[in-house]
Amino acid sequence: MRAALTVAVWIGSALGAAALESGPQIVIPGRPGVPIIINGRDASYAVIEGDWGLARGNHVQPTIFGGRRVPPLNVGHYYPGATGEQVGYGRLEIEPPENRKLPKPAESFHQSWSAESAPPMPQPMVEPPPVILAPELPGPRRNFRPRN
Repeated sequence: MRAALTVAVWIGSALGAAALESGPQIVIPGRPGVPIIINGRDASYAVIEGDWGLARGNHVQPTIFGGRRVPPLNVGHYYPGATGEQVGYGRLEIEPPENRKLPKPAESFHQSWSAESAPPMPQPMVEPPPVILAPELPGPRRNFRPRN
């Protein structure tokens, strides 16, 4: 019974996930007051139809049902140095005069690091166990050969 319920839930969730990507979608903004702009249109709370996500075969422009046209924003452009004036940010380099008093030279400094492995530990001398000879049993020897 559990297996049948598990399979039913698995199939139902897979079908629900597949249905979300192929049909029309309603766009709901994540934050109130922040519009969703798609191709110059405010698509907030509008219906969108088209191929989206990983299932699309080729790119198709989405069709937006509802929404309103958003006029393009007039943003200013800034090209530093176009007027010949010095830019107001960055590093200000001042060339010192040639006959200035030089600072005293820095003291010498040297530092080094090294790393090496520890020498191997000497292995303890272990004597092998003594060889024990099996006693000979009295009586005739038998040759064990498989029979035909």
